[in-house]
This record gives sequence, C-alpha cells and structure tokens, in this order.
Amino acid sequence: MIVFTEKKQIEKHLQGLKDQQFSIGFVPTMGALHQGHLSLVSEALQQNNCVVVSIFVNPTQFDNATDLNNYPRTLTRDTELLETVSSQIIIYAPDVSDIYEAETKAEHFSFDGLEFEMEGRFRDGHFDGVGTIVKRLFEIVKPDHAYFGQKDFQQLAIIKKLVEKHQIPVTIHGCPIQRGTDGLALSSRNERLKPDYKIAAPFIYKTLKDAKKQFGTKSAKYVTEWVENAFSNHDLLQLEYFIIADEETLKPVSKKSETKSYRAFIAVYADDIRLIDNIALN
Repeated sequence: MIVFTEKKQIEKHLQGLKDQQFSIGFVPTMGALHQGHLSLVSEALQQNNCVVVSIFVNPTQFDNATDLNNYPRTLTRDTELLETVSSQIIIYAPDVSDIYEAETKAEHFSFDGLEFEMEGRFRDGHFDGVGTIVKRLFEIVKPDHAYFGQKDFQQLAIIKKLVEKHQIPVTIHGCPIQRGTDGLALSSRNERLKPDYKIAAPFIYKTLKDAKKQFGTKSAKYVTEWVENAFSNHDLLQLEYFIIADEETLKPVSKKSETKSYRAFIAVYADDIRLIDNIALN
C-alpha cells in the first residue's frame, strides 16, 4: 500500500505506470470509508491494472462550516480498511494546500441546469465545489475510469456533464447504492447518528419503496403529497425535500410519460445529520 500526500509525487508514480500501458481506475472519496466505498474500489480493481483512492475532505463543497469541521477524518482506519481489499491500492491523501495552493476557492461551472435542481436548491455553491475538486483530481490522477455511487445520483449526473463539457478523457461508472441490512443507504454520516435516530432512519428507504409502488398507479403529485404527509407525522425525522424527477434532466415531473425514466430523491434531517437517498421508479 503506497500513500502519497503530494501531487507531484503521485503524478510521477502514475506516469511510470501509464508508460507501461497500465489502465488506472480512480475512486475519489472524502474518507471515513465504509462498505459502499469498498464496493466501488472492488469494481475498479476488477476493471483496471491499478486503482487510486483519494481521501480528501474538500472544503469548497461545504456550505456549512460546522458540517465541515465535524466531518470525520480517519486516514489510519481508512488505510487499514483498504488494505483488506488489496495491498496494491494507491492512496492519495493530500492536504488543502496541495490541492488549492494559494487560494481555497471553487471555480464556477455551468452544468446545463443540473446544478440548480434538488441539492442545488438547498446547498449554495455545493456543485461548484464538487466540480472544482473532481476536475483537479482528474487532472492529477489522469484516470482511464472513475467510479461513483448512485446514492449521490445528482452528483453523478453532474460529473458526467463535467467530463462531457470539458472533454476530460475518462469513463465514468455509476455503481449501485449499497445498503445496510435495515435498508439505510451506507454513508459516512451514519456513524454520527444518535441511537434513537439510527433506529428511525431506515424509515427513509421504506418510504421510498412505498412511493415506488404507488407511482405505478398514482400521479407524481399524489405520491409527493403522500410522502410529505408520512414525514409530517414522524416524531424524529424531518423531511427537507422529496422530489420525483426525470433521470436525464433532473427536473421535477408534472405528468408521467412512458418514454422517460423517473427517480425519486429525498433529503431528511435526523436531528442535525442530513441524509439523502433515491430510488429508480420505472
């Protein structure tokens, strides 16, 4: 297991691998790794000669300073966890100055409107931060393939748009959501849930599954109101949004079409922990 902390070091190492015609798979993370991350790494290992995992808590994608400060930083544990998957993984764990140099500031991007839906409405500047860090990591690692989980489906769509608009030579792979035995989507934030909220949180996925059943015969408006009502009666979980959207444009649907694919997106507060999830509807 090799751990690099400076981009000049990892760029030199990876160029040597590229000179040997190695294909490079890349899994960007913010650390606090769990089985969801490891599933992405396993997929990358199956399809590439070598795999790079970045571990970097990116300050420019947080709109809440408290959330940034509280985000877990567990590099030693993360390294040990990756070692259980493969000792050949390359880790890139830079500090902020190595990525941003003199100025920790996000670039501004246009993602053809994808950035203004759902998360974009509630997290000011979030996707500029995402675009900035992903673009910079792609420039450093220069991967052939990169792997992202579908739990952050909007982020996945935006990264695909980033690659398309900036003509970045990398293939993006969206991988299935990994869930616990209780159905809760795996997330680094889950570790911070207080006991009562950890018990309550699987209600999110249960509601998504019920919404999917109803979407077969009911309108999007009916299903949305049903979900909002379900959470209004919940003692612990506070719904921030529930939106049924076109998978391609991410715009909310008003009238269903048999030729389009739809997905339900949800964001919920469990005390001060914000959880997101989604489910394909057809």
